[in-house]
Amino acid sequence: MGTTQLESVPEPKYWHLKTVLTEALDSEFSVGEILPNERDLAARFGVARATLRQALEQLELEGRLQRRRGVGTTVAPPRVGVAVGTEQHAWPGAASDAWQPVDCEQAAPPASVAAALETGADEPVHTVRRSRMSHGQPVATELLYVPAASVPDLTAIDTPSGAARARAVLRELQHLSLESQDRAVELGSARADDAKELDRLPGSPVLVVTTRFFAAGRTAALSVATYRADTCRLTFGDSPDVEIHHDPERRAS
Repeated sequence: MGTTQLESVPEPKYWHLKTVLTEALDSEFSVGEILPNERDLAARFGVARATLRQALEQLELEGRLQRRRGVGTTVAPPRVGVAVGTEQHAWPGAASDAWQPVDCEQAAPPASVAAALETGADEPVHTVRRSRMSHGQPVATELLYVPAASVPDLTAIDTPSGAARARAVLRELQHLSLESQDRAVELGSARADDAKELDRLPGSPVLVVTTRFFAAGRTAALSVATYRADTCRLTFGDSPDVEIHHDPERRAS
């Protein structure tokens, strides 16, 4: 594709440029290929670098591009299909759960979490960190907050933290009778620690899924899962679960 000038375009230049770039991605680039630098791209399409950045940011949000530390901007693979939530009426850590426990510590949760769990502001809770992989790449990270009252029979084990402690907390949760659960989904920006785990830049768009698990008339556990917005698409069907599916319209040559 030759140089494309974007003069006299009625729609915002960055939006039209996004369409032009999409056509170029489909016809000229392969998955994983690194794009030319911003200066070269801006010169090729005859736009200011600020306009180019707007178009690239939109393509990243739509999952067409990925920005990788020390590499640059690359063509993203098709979005992966993964089940977000556990099966209805199943605790985290059930047999069908694909999340992997990474660590566990006891610490006071954020104020909003403490309010949802109805714990004291400075009362420590078990904080289980888990990760989710798909097709060999990290797609999500989770913080599962479990108050001590939900796992009263949890005994002191040799390792006070780590994956072994996380598995012990998850095992104890299975002893509770789960009454119901609810979810909320919102678009957010990756915090530094989540960005590192997800191989993203801080501030990259993410999907945040918050799930509350109810037992004995109270919130017995709360999960905050952060998904890469560039690789995941959430859809809502007749079932109560939230699922991530492949995007059938996404292709890269």
